[in-house]
Amino acid sequence: MAERRTPRDRKGGSDAGPGRAGWTPARTLTLILLFAAIPAEGQPRLPPGATAWRDSGFGMIRGLTVGPIENTLFPGRGYGTEPFARGIEEARRLGARWVSITPYGRVFDLAPAGVSLTFEAPPAENRAAIVRSVAMAHAAGLRVLMVPHLWVETGAWRGELDPGDDAAWARWAHGYRAFVLTWAQVARDAEVDLLAVGIELRTWVTTTHAPSFVEIIRDVRRVYPGPLTYAANWDDVADTVILGELDVIGINAFFPLHWENGATFTELVAGGERAAAQAAEVATMWDKPVLFTEFGYTTRRDCAVRPWEWPEHLDTVVVDESAQAEAYFALLRPLLDAPWFAGFFVWRVAADPDDVTQEAEWGFSPRGKQAELILRDAYGAHYAGDGPRPVGASLYRVANTRIGVF
Repeated sequence: MAERRTPRDRKGGSDAGPGRAGWTPARTLTLILLFAAIPAEGQPRLPPGATAWRDSGFGMIRGLTVGPIENTLFPGRGYGTEPFARGIEEARRLGARWVSITPYGRVFDLAPAGVSLTFEAPPAENRAAIVRSVAMAHAAGLRVLMVPHLWVETGAWRGELDPGDDAAWARWAHGYRAFVLTWAQVARDAEVDLLAVGIELRTWVTTTHAPSFVEIIRDVRRVYPGPLTYAANWDDVADTVILGELDVIGINAFFPLHWENGATFTELVAGGERAAAQAAEVATMWDKPVLFTEFGYTTRRDCAVRPWEWPEHLDTVVVDESAQAEAYFALLRPLLDAPWFAGFFVWRVAADPDDVTQEAEWGFSPRGKQAELILRDAYGAHYAGDGPRPVGASLYRVANTRIGVF
């Protein structure tokens, strides 16, 4: 029997996965040098430099991920529907300027040969829904990041993909290329503002298999004219060797802010500063801006210790809105003065804002919680990534943002 699906794969962790054992900076450099033999076609769209996003005048990205409901058992509630339009309006009123939408492709296990474009609903229906969603967001004055996701049917994490020998990896690269180019064409036709070429593909982009992914990025550039990113996991971005091909380095920023339960607010803020320092190192190493393609914390006590833990996999949870709100604040505060920081997308709210069945009360959504107030302030703040504030701007900015109206 078909069932409603919500993303159940993990958001990463501190444990070493395949492709990371025995990793050294020298090995990373060796992989980077492999790309010298790849023809330099399809260069990034932004000028060079860690402040390129700011210098291009795009403005800091203040984003919110809006999750899909693609199951045909729940018609009229997913991407491109009237409830989605209401959700977009809520995001705009909250202060978001971007939304992230996440079309899925399906693989059965961690040794796939290709990607099925059928995910819950037929591919043509999903593509049409995405096109309508982009148009709705644009009509509301919001820009759009599209992030094609991989759904692993066994429930395993996509970062541990291992098709097998070199021939199997070649078959997989061919299949993934077809998947991502399909969505690149949709992104081009729908005039999506930013496209991710992948998400959390650790065993591909941190290993000697990475050159095949570079070729795919360059194929995408021949189809999609806008800027590109890739969503690396927070604990492998430093080892990801394809970042030079991108316009913006994406990080799924589920950084732990402390390593023990019961952390004080001061300790959480220190954890946020460590996370910002790690991201700054990546920006400096590659001389490119950094975007948090995802960040989020669940609504539970000690959520900042292992923030990647999926709500459905937890038990004996103590719901704690303050813990979620404090984690939001601690992660974002150090980034106010970071000129290399291009922005962030919060993970996440449902496509139907009134649907409370998508996740438990202790889930990631900030909607109607204390974290929403932190998010409202974060959206309204001025960041170094925005560029210089106009003289006198503070004199006409509304001081009271009418917290509680949303």
